[in-house]
Amino acid sequence: MDVLTELAKYPVFTIDDVKKLVGNEKTAYSQLDRLMKKDLVKKIRKNIYSVVNPTTGQLVATRYQIACAITDTAYISHHSAFEYYGLANQVFYEVYVSSETKFNHFEYDHVTYKYVASRMSEGVFEAKNTTGVRITDMERTVVDSIRDFNKIGGFEELLNCLEGIQYLDENKLKRYLDIYNTQGLYQRVGYLLNHYRKEMQVSKEFIEYCKGQIGKSRRYLVSEAKDDSFYNSEWELMVPEGLFEITDQGGDILV
Repeated sequence: MDVLTELAKYPVFTIDDVKKLVGNEKTAYSQLDRLMKKDLVKKIRKNIYSVVNPTTGQLVATRYQIACAITDTAYISHHSAFEYYGLANQVFYEVYVSSETKFNHFEYDHVTYKYVASRMSEGVFEAKNTTGVRITDMERTVVDSIRDFNKIGGFEELLNCLEGIQYLDENKLKRYLDIYNTQGLYQRVGYLLNHYRKEMQVSKEFIEYCKGQIGKSRRYLVSEAKDDSFYNSEWELMVPEGLFEITDQGGDILV
């Protein structure tokens, strides 16, 4: 049995995977050390390894497969999920990894893997076309990204991602919004999706549902743009002037 050939079947593997192949821990570490010295295997971080593709010199594992191997509960979320779906305007050198187990940010091959606390387990699935990738579905990605745009990606990039979405499942949107159960999130999601309602095939009933959950408090859509915001009485929301023009003009006031 060729150990390297067997390990190449895993995008990412641990010492336990090697041990299962060779029978005992001592031999596993010996084999791994031999392969690493030949640059046939690379260590990504503690107990996370990947085989090197001899043709390209790159790891066989993608950034998404690496991310999902960091903890047992790790999954791709936020802007990184939009990247995976091909909707991101920019490809970041950061991967946002939601996890129930905390880990320290780390960098590998010029990509930073950033921990995001997982707030719910719903809306996460195994990607069909790629082994070892867990990711938030489109609806959860939208809700999470609107919720956390100030920390992850910025507002202009959020709008760029939203513009490319052609369909959203309202029942899923409601479920995730109800789990978070935050008036300000209903407010922001309702206002933004109302703008893209036809493109995303979202009903007026869903928009009204969001509107019914927002309460009486006036809030800012983008806190960084307080000086240039106007009051939208329908949504009790302070909205930046020319909000939906920034993606056309390449503005940067809302980053």
